[in-house]
Amino acid sequence: METIKSIVHWLSYAYYLYVFGYASLFKVFQKQSMMQSMDSLGFNKIWTLGIGIGELFGVILLLIGLYKPEFKNIGILLLFPFAVGALTAHMAHQEYHHFYNSLIMCVLSIVLLATDKQFKIIV
Repeated sequence: METIKSIVHWLSYAYYLYVFGYASLFKVFQKQSMMQSMDSLGFNKIWTLGIGIGELFGVILLLIGLYKPEFKNIGILLLFPFAVGALTAHMAHQEYHHFYNSLIMCVLSIVLLATDKQFKIIV
């Protein structure tokens, strides 16, 4: 069971890093399609860059977390509101093709924290 938990954790981590990594870089480097998509959601250039920088900071924390696990959890906790915000924005604008990635990121945030040996969720 512990092996399955570890495999789920690291596969989730890799996908989480991939999605937030490319999304943040597309925003920071102002890829035309991302800028148009964010503009259609009501975010101007300044907001898009701010969101991209925040996501990039979270991705950097995830990468540092490979060596220092406590940074990985901080990165996940920082990126979780971005995932919820993306889910909300895409749902509000009925962009269901982008909705799925946002939903998956919300779920993976919880999965990553729940399967991490260094993080405890106490209810």
